[in-house]
Amino acid sequence: MQLPWVRLQIRDRPATGYAWHGVTIVFSLKGRRGLEQTIDRTLQKRIAADAAAALVTDGMVVGLGSGSTAALAVSALGQRVAEGLHILGVPTSEATAAQARIYKIPLTTLNLHPQLDVAIDGADEVEKGTLHLIKGHGGALLREKIVASASKNFVVIADESKLVDRLGTKFAVPVEVDQFGWIVTARKLEKLGCEVAIRKTAEGVEFVTDGNNYILDCVFGAITDPSGLARELDGVVGVVEHGLFPSMTSQVLLGGGAGVTVLER
Repeated sequence: MQLPWVRLQIRDRPATGYAWHGVTIVFSLKGRRGLEQTIDRTLQKRIAADAAAALVTDGMVVGLGSGSTAALAVSALGQRVAEGLHILGVPTSEATAAQARIYKIPLTTLNLHPQLDVAIDGADEVEKGTLHLIKGHGGALLREKIVASASKNFVVIADESKLVDRLGTKFAVPVEVDQFGWIVTARKLEKLGCEVAIRKTAEGVEFVTDGNNYILDCVFGAITDPSGLARELDGVVGVVEHGLFPSMTSQVLLGGGAGVTVLER
């Protein structure tokens, strides 16, 4: 299924324009391919986010994902709320909660609403065909997985670059672990056949999640059995949660040059 939009080439590539929701946006690129690709991906994510927000109807309780792509969906939902849409949101991180408050999206909790109508979130990798995911680059994987598991429909938004033949080809698998004895946990993870690195901030200190845990980024390479690896990770003492999301996705809204492609298992 394609949701079309129009890409405009102006004066033989000195600029690139986009006709999008009735508005033409023109960027002066002067032939800089890297910048063009960045803008392409940003707009691909945004049209996917808008398409996801359009699925939300009055009275829904919505899981609000975390990360830069999910933030675009929160923004789109905020615009719809300003136009009169009535929803409740369940944020998956403190950062998302803060953004939702800025957009005046009313918030609630899973304890009050243990079943959500839909959750909208991004992904680091989406496996072709199966729609298995790697998530957690933004550091909110525990709450993201809890919210996704509590949703009737889990909608993932992404640009074309996130679609892969095998999980693990571009991104490490983030594993959230208890701070206590994390080195012991890391050694256990290494025995599963991966290279492990503790995630750090730009300041060089250990990244701490909203749940006060550490994240170990585990490089497995191409993963042939995501469900099996997920079970192995679940069995490691000290692991709180991991970023493999096998068989959880209802649909993926993939932003691309021709519009939004809807992928379903």
